[in-house]
Amino acid sequence: QVQLVESGGGLVQAGGSLRLSCAASERSFSTHRMGWFRQAPGKEREFVGFIIWSGGWTVYADSVKGRFTISRDIAKTTVYLQMNSLKPEDTAIYYCVSYKSPINISPDYWGQGTQVTVSS
Repeated sequence: QVQLVESGGGLVQAGGSLRLSCAASERSFSTHRMGWFRQAPGKEREFVGFIIWSGGWTVYADSVKGRFTISRDIAKTTVYLQMNSLKPEDTAIYYCVSYKSPINISPDYWGQGTQVTVSS
């Protein structure tokens, strides 16, 4: 069973930056796309964005477009989420996800989540 392991969360002031990382437990891990969701206290889980593994194309939620950037290191089977100009409303648990197939609407694998807290 593949595991996705996130790191890089923490506490940051509004306007600051953080970079999250997510590594798959197997180097031979096959994925169509990897990305991120987040869940704020009392709210439903929200799509953040993803990156197509082979081509590197990215898609973002409107709420983070222009501030967040997703990238990947194929050799390390690792995906990153660079978060700039952070706002208090970005406070959430961030989850790394992977989709095995292009036709999959829901992720096949989830990480355990990492807390991001943005203070005002």
